[in-house]
Amino acid sequence: MPTESGSCATARQAKQKRKSHSLSIRRTNSSEQERTGLQREMLEGQDTKLPSSVRNTLLELFGQIEREFENLYIENLELRREIDTLNERLAVEGQTIDGAELSKGQLKTKASHSTSQLSQKLKTTYKASTSKIVSSFKTTTSRAICQLVKEYVGHRDGIWDVSVTKTQPVVLGTASADHTALLWSIETGKCLVKYVGHVGSVNSIKFHPTEQVALTASGDQTAHIWRYMVQLPMPQPTADCNQMSGEDEIEFSDKDEPDGDADGSSDCPTIRAPLTSLKSHQGVVIAADWLVGGKQAITASWDRTANLYDVETSELVHSLTGHDQELTHCCTHPTQRLVVTSSRDTTFRLWDFRDPSIHSVNVFQGHTDTVTSAVFTVGDNVVSGSDDRTVKVWDLKNMRSPIATIRTDSAVNRINVCVGQRIIALPHDNRQVRLFDMSGVRLARLPRSNRQGHRRMVCCSAWSEDHPICNLFTCGFDRQAIGWNINIPALLQEK
Repeated sequence: MPTESGSCATARQAKQKRKSHSLSIRRTNSSEQERTGLQREMLEGQDTKLPSSVRNTLLELFGQIEREFENLYIENLELRREIDTLNERLAVEGQTIDGAELSKGQLKTKASHSTSQLSQKLKTTYKASTSKIVSSFKTTTSRAICQLVKEYVGHRDGIWDVSVTKTQPVVLGTASADHTALLWSIETGKCLVKYVGHVGSVNSIKFHPTEQVALTASGDQTAHIWRYMVQLPMPQPTADCNQMSGEDEIEFSDKDEPDGDADGSSDCPTIRAPLTSLKSHQGVVIAADWLVGGKQAITASWDRTANLYDVETSELVHSLTGHDQELTHCCTHPTQRLVVTSSRDTTFRLWDFRDPSIHSVNVFQGHTDTVTSAVFTVGDNVVSGSDDRTVKVWDLKNMRSPIATIRTDSAVNRINVCVGQRIIALPHDNRQVRLFDMSGVRLARLPRSNRQGHRRMVCCSAWSEDHPICNLFTCGFDRQAIGWNINIPALLQEK
């Protein structure tokens, strides 16, 4: 019988290995194909009006999601094994001599050195979870200072912006993705007026400095100016929200969200048409504001421009260009003809209209992600917030670097500054609302429990320094606005 040489035998073994490997790959692929085919048959067997291309896309996306969860699960198991190994080593390290005749002093030195190294690893591993625990304990002391007073429920979709009138009667305004803007009685929480003139999401609302006129910006590429007349109802006694019990940091489901018609917003008077419509943009109008005096208005759009309009004639006065990406916000100075615009290009720009012949532009570059808002304060300061999880305070006379930087654990949305007390309210993507002073010192975090606070992303904040009941308002994508009473003297004293 013929015999094989050593080289032939080696070659055959390698070939068999390749063959078995290819078979295992085919088996794996065939099992995935069978599973995908089974899912496809189950989906096709259901009554659905989805086109086949949409169903196939959904199956692919579900498969990707499943693979991502599997990878995360495997990583989690590996981390748990590493932690268990470190714990075991930490328990026995001080008693291991490694077979050497060490003196008592040498053994103690070596054991303490190894133990300290392992302790440091364990501290690093558990750092994130312990920091969350500590932060939850810190916030309990501020509940007596920051009290929830009223909830304003009536929108059918998320609320992007909140504002308070500067004239009597003082009312609250909200702008929502449900294509409406609502005016509320601050004391009773009753809806007073509904504006339905937009055909897109209402992204911003600002009130005229002296008249009962509102300015709203919308996803329908327009900004509307409309007049309202309100009569405040008699205030009703409000329940003390601080008597409600519940642990902090409790998650909410969609079932816990307020009903869109809970307070009967559909029964309030409706305004259907504006006095004036501003129509020069080619993209979503994300924000709008009045210039000092109220004779001109500024709008910011996703078409990368900001437009200055004459309110009486609705004519475009200036188109401000220079941003490289979509604008996210615009704000005017309370006493001077200054405008600041923020953008996704990581910058915000200062526009000066004090001299009609000169429109100087200053560019502030200090963030690494989208600048979600920039607002003026008293004097020559601007405060900017960003998706890079920072808030920065700037001096307009020195643009090279901020005079203070606040670092947070979540993206920052539309901020607002209490001008009289110089307190910044920061609404976050993670449902938190935090208060800081202008030097970057954290003052408080608004309560968030199973009975009070926002249940989803907080989009905007607005101070009302003169109102005796509520001096801070917040709104979020949980379809509600909230009025807070902040005991500012006690807050500053605790600082």
